[in-house]
Amino acid sequence: MKRFRYKAKDEKGQLIVGEVEAGNAEHAARLLHQKHLVVISLKTVREIPINIFKRFQDRVTSGDIAALTRQLSTMINAGLPLTEALLILRTQAKGTLSKIASQILADVEEGEALSSAMGKHPSVFSRTYLALIKSGEVGGVMDKVLERLADNLEREQEFKGKVKGALIYPVIIIVGMVLVGLIMIVFVIPRMMSLYEQFGAELPLATKILIGISGFATKFWPAVLVLAVLAIYGFKLYRATPKGRKKIDELMYKIPIIGELQREVTLTELTSTLSLMMGSGVSILEALSISSEVVTSTIISEALKDCFKMVEKGFSLAFAFSRHPEAFPFILFQMVAVGEETGKMDEVLAKVSHVFEVESDQKVKALTAAVEPIILIFLGVGVAFLVVAIILPIYNLTTQL
Repeated sequence: MKRFRYKAKDEKGQLIVGEVEAGNAEHAARLLHQKHLVVISLKTVREIPINIFKRFQDRVTSGDIAALTRQLSTMINAGLPLTEALLILRTQAKGTLSKIASQILADVEEGEALSSAMGKHPSVFSRTYLALIKSGEVGGVMDKVLERLADNLEREQEFKGKVKGALIYPVIIIVGMVLVGLIMIVFVIPRMMSLYEQFGAELPLATKILIGISGFATKFWPAVLVLAVLAIYGFKLYRATPKGRKKIDELMYKIPIIGELQREVTLTELTSTLSLMMGSGVSILEALSISSEVVTSTIISEALKDCFKMVEKGFSLAFAFSRHPEAFPFILFQMVAVGEETGKMDEVLAKVSHVFEVESDQKVKALTAAVEPIILIFLGVGVAFLVVAIILPIYNLTTQL
C-alpha cells in the first residue's frame, strides 16, 4: 500500500489538501472521486524509517481477518447486500483494515467480484481464503461459505492460542535463566575475581571456568555479538534455500515431542483447510495445489505436490497419500479412503482434523509437563555450579585466616 498527497476541489470549488492510501495512483484517484472531489495533483508520499513502528502497530492479524469474516458472514446471512455489508465493515474497522475494506468496497461498486477485489491484498487474504470466496461466488452459496470460513478461522485462532499459552511458562523461565546468567558473568564475576586476586586464593576448577567465560565475554563481546548476528543471518540464508529448508524441517521432525507436535499442528491446519475447500465446491486438484503452496512444512508441501500429480493421472487421493508415509500418518489415508467410498470427503477430513487437534493438545500438555522438570534440573545444576564457583573460594579464604 502507498500513501498519496493530493490537492483537490470539492463541489463548492474549495481547495482541499490531504492524504489517501491506495495500491496505485489510479486507485487513489477513484477513491477521491467517490468523495466527489476533483483531483488537481496527486504525489506519492515517501515513507520515513520511523513509520516502521506504525506499520507494525497497524498490521492486520489473523484474528482481525477472523473477526471481519464473522461480521461479513453474519450480515450476508441476514440478507444485507454485499455493498452495504462492506460499508458497515469499513465504518466499524480501524486502522489498516478500515482502509482495505474501503478499497474493496470501491472495487465491488465498480463491478469487480469480491474475490478479485480481495485478491489485490495478498498480504492480508491468503490463496485459500480467496479460493473459497471465489467458489462461493461461482456456486451462489456465499453465505454458507462465509459461515464455514468464519468457523474455521475461529477454530484455528483458538487452537493456536492453546499452543502459545502452554508454551509461555517454559519460555519465560528459559529467558529468565539466560538473563540471570548474563548478569552474573558480566557484572558479578569480575568483581569477585578482583577479591580473589587480592587475597591470592587457590581457585577451584569451577571458579577458573567461570572466570574464563566471564573474561572472554567482557573482553570479546563485540566479536561474540558479530558472530551471533552472522550465525543467525547465515541460518536464515540457508533456510531460505529449498535444500536448507527441507533439511531443517527433517531435523525438527526428529526432535522428541516437539517434532511430532509440529507435524500434528501442520496436519490439523491442512486437513481442516482441505475439508473446508472441498465442502465449498473447490476441486480436489485445486485444493491440493493451493495447500501445497500455503503449508509451512517443506516435507508435507512436496508430498502434496506429488499427490497432485498422481491424482491428476487418475489415482485416488488415498493411494496418493499412502505413497508418502513420511508426511502423512496411516490414519489420514485410511480415513480419506472411507471418504472417497462414501462421497463425504469434507466430513471425513473434518473429523480427521479434530483427531489431529486432540492429539496436538495432548502433546502440548506432555511437552509442558516434560519441560518443567527439565528446566528445574538445569536450573538446579546451574545454581549448584555458581555456588561451588563463587562460595567455595570464599570458604577457603575464611579457613586460611
